[in-house]
Amino acid sequence: MVLDTYGRSTGFCIDPIEKKPLNHFLPGTPVLSFGTAGCNLACKFCHNHEISKSREVDSLAHYASPELITRIAQKHGCTSVAFTYNDPVIFHEYALDTASACYEAGVKSVAVTAGYITEEPRTEFFNAMDATNIDLKGFTSEFYRKLTGSEIEPVLDAIKFAVNETACWVELTTLLIPGENDSDGDLEKLSAWVVEECGTYIPLHFTAFHPDHRMLEHERTPIETLLRARVIAKRAGLAHVYIGNAHHKAAQSSYCSGCGACVIGRDWHQLSDWRLDDFGGCIACGTAFPGVFDGPPGNWGRKRKPVRMHEVT
Repeated sequence: MVLDTYGRSTGFCIDPIEKKPLNHFLPGTPVLSFGTAGCNLACKFCHNHEISKSREVDSLAHYASPELITRIAQKHGCTSVAFTYNDPVIFHEYALDTASACYEAGVKSVAVTAGYITEEPRTEFFNAMDATNIDLKGFTSEFYRKLTGSEIEPVLDAIKFAVNETACWVELTTLLIPGENDSDGDLEKLSAWVVEECGTYIPLHFTAFHPDHRMLEHERTPIETLLRARVIAKRAGLAHVYIGNAHHKAAQSSYCSGCGACVIGRDWHQLSDWRLDDFGGCIACGTAFPGVFDGPPGNWGRKRKPVRMHEVT
């Protein structure tokens, strides 16, 4: 087998790290994001279907070696590089070579993935990453088969492996689709599984669906659904639960599990309040806040900046 997308991308853009979404990994910093084309799932609700469903090699118009990507990240002051837009497990070799080049240069590597990967490659994949956001798309086999064309068990195994057997920082995301995966029962089971298998401190993001791809007639996710899911997850014991694709500062901010103080304020992806010391401890009570921190937060804010490959030679 030959990876015909190696060194080829659908484009590069600098994003806030919070957009991945990663709320506990180097907050406020810029991340150089890119992907290739195609996917190993067939999600009917895909929000990136122009890329993930592409069969056109013409969409892979940007050429960049792992070393060039690393130099671009350094030139623009990016703390990390994210493999995203489509799932990096299908450009495994390209992602790992880029992660290796980044490591040599002191740049972090981030994977945004559905976690649909078998045991042998997942060991190599997650051990090469500094952080990952894994989509837990639903919590029933029926949902995965009907709406993604895949199975849930490999995803659950990948999540458990990444959380419990690697040094990679892990956050989880569930896109809530009205009538499909947003019932109280499904959310209670999902939350209980996360607590049991991943612990109470792993960040969980509930994000809003908007009609797209093959679900154009489906209704959008009301913010009330996101907030209900957040209550259910916190009631199950999860300490850090967020909502996304909707505006709600209180539900997008971070709170100390010790004293309840707001330690990181967020308005969309813009940081406001910051009440952590340089090592990630609450300055009010000293309780350690889980995550990866390196001194004061970055100040990238909500900006998105497209990057052209010819800028660096």
